[in-house]
Amino acid sequence: MRSMTGYGRGEHTLYNRRFVVEIKSVNHRYNDISVKMPRSMTAFEDYVRKIVGKQVFRGKTDVYVSFDTYSKNDIKINLNEVLADSYVNALENIKIRYGAIDDISVGLISKFPEILTVEKNFLTEEKENEITEPLFNAVKTALTMFINMREAEGDAIKENLLSKLDIIYDNIKKVEERAPFAEKKYEERLRDKLSELRNMGFDESRILTEVAVFSEKVCVDEEITRLFSHISQMKSFLEETEPVGRKLDFIVQEMNREANTIGSKTTDLEVTNIIIEIKSDIEKIREQIQNIE
Repeated sequence: MRSMTGYGRGEHTLYNRRFVVEIKSVNHRYNDISVKMPRSMTAFEDYVRKIVGKQVFRGKTDVYVSFDTYSKNDIKINLNEVLADSYVNALENIKIRYGAIDDISVGLISKFPEILTVEKNFLTEEKENEITEPLFNAVKTALTMFINMREAEGDAIKENLLSKLDIIYDNIKKVEERAPFAEKKYEERLRDKLSELRNMGFDESRILTEVAVFSEKVCVDEEITRLFSHISQMKSFLEETEPVGRKLDFIVQEMNREANTIGSKTTDLEVTNIIIEIKSDIEKIREQIQNIE
């Protein structure tokens, strides 16, 4: 089981090119993979996204790709001749207008913005294999670290959830043991109250029928059985290797619904207090599973 938060970094150098890949993710309802890389490498964006998408199934995942190249075949220096001419003409005008000393030089002109620009050219068919190999290795290294971190955090969440489920299980057992006595106690009080009304002409069979109907309404056996079943299902899902976040989210909603039903049916203060504890732990579980892939 994996968390949806994680971080991984990979680096690989080949053919005088150094690639660095970083992967970060946070919780998200769906699987959103975003790849950010230099404009000269955008042709490889879909390639990187597919590699990551094979192992990441849920979460907001950002992949950052950067590179340095020391290959002369990748670098081209461009001279903006039109802009350079404009700068030189402006300097000549300054010299004539103000009688300034003539110190126009190559060094001076090259320092002006956008006169010289560096172009990293990766988009040739001959270079594709040279780029794909180191890029893939950097992504693979980052992805391995990223997945390991997700799994480690997933293990920690799993242990916490199992602990909470055991606590809920014990409290449900308390409700199961207490419920019959609470129902009987309330039924006895109701009978005592109704017996006082017999002398006023109430139909005793009608009274007994109402007591039986009420007892049926306050019975929580079905809800308790379903809660035990949900706990068993959740523990089973926690052992799966496939993404289970959505399944767990559904089960915890059902658990909360059953707990609410028991709380609305009971008239016993002790059972009510236990249900409050159960609902509190269910909410803690709900918060935890929001971070499960």
